[in-house]
Amino acid sequence: MDKNSYGNEHFATSNFYCAIFLYVKGLRLVDIDRAIPQRSQFVFLDTLERKSLVQSFNFAEKNSPEVMVDAREFEMATKTLKDKLYQISNDKT
Repeated sequence: MDKNSYGNEHFATSNFYCAIFLYVKGLRLVDIDRAIPQRSQFVFLDTLERKSLVQSFNFAEKNSPEVMVDAREFEMATKTLKDKLYQISNDKT
């Protein structure tokens, strides 16, 4: 996960499940960068809590409350991000 050409006000990750987690936790998706087609970057508006969310996603204990999300929200976020990813992919072909 890294910053990209969007600058400090944005955060980008190519980890699909981390992107879903951040989306469910309320971060705003602003773009999907497909500069490298095999490794799309999900670009979010950065927030003060983003760093701790990513830290929790990557390193929290199993069943830790800070990484628990509603299953329906997770499913909806998965569908939404896939739709956005494929929409962009299909628009550029």
